[in-house]
Amino acid sequence: MKVSVIIPCYNGADTIAVQLEALANQEWSGPWEVIVADNGSTDQSRAIVEQYRTRFANIRVVEASERRGGAYARNVGVRASTGEAILFCDVDDEVAPGWLAAMAAALTTHDFVACRLDTEKLNAPWQQQMLGNPQRDGLQKLHYPPYLFHAGGSTLGVKRKVFDALGGFDDTYRYLIDTEFCCRVQLA
Repeated sequence: MKVSVIIPCYNGADTIAVQLEALANQEWSGPWEVIVADNGSTDQSRAIVEQYRTRFANIRVVEASERRGGAYARNVGVRASTGEAILFCDVDDEVAPGWLAAMAAALTTHDFVACRLDTEKLNAPWQQQMLGNPQRDGLQKLHYPPYLFHAGGSTLGVKRKVFDALGGFDDTYRYLIDTEFCCRVQLA
């Protein structure tokens, strides 16, 4: 199974190297690619990605600046990708060792998966207090109908056939695009 890792990026020059370094250290025996969907960056994000071309067998930047927003950038990244399994991570995060193998293995059995989230490593204490760590030990759950589980967009993995059948992320949403997507997947 080929895996595509999608990273939406808007002015991520200060953080993208940390994420790309973490991805470069992943171990996975199958084929995989990294797609950075540039959502109109005006900083050195693209130049930093270019520096990682020698570290990845298959990494590329795709233009996703026609419309601003993570949902749009993720959708453009998926359309440009070739994997049967799609993994999402963010430009300002750092995937843990073993993340790629664990997510890919989970997608051999399941159509839709999510991983835990650690907000402590990369955030200042005041940010930790503000954000909390809602996905540290498992999925989040809506406290209103339809009372479904959901996860942050940077922690999701989905089979392409499911993503395509649902039409991807709804890029008309400004907030909670990941929650809305998780609900649609479960209801489908």
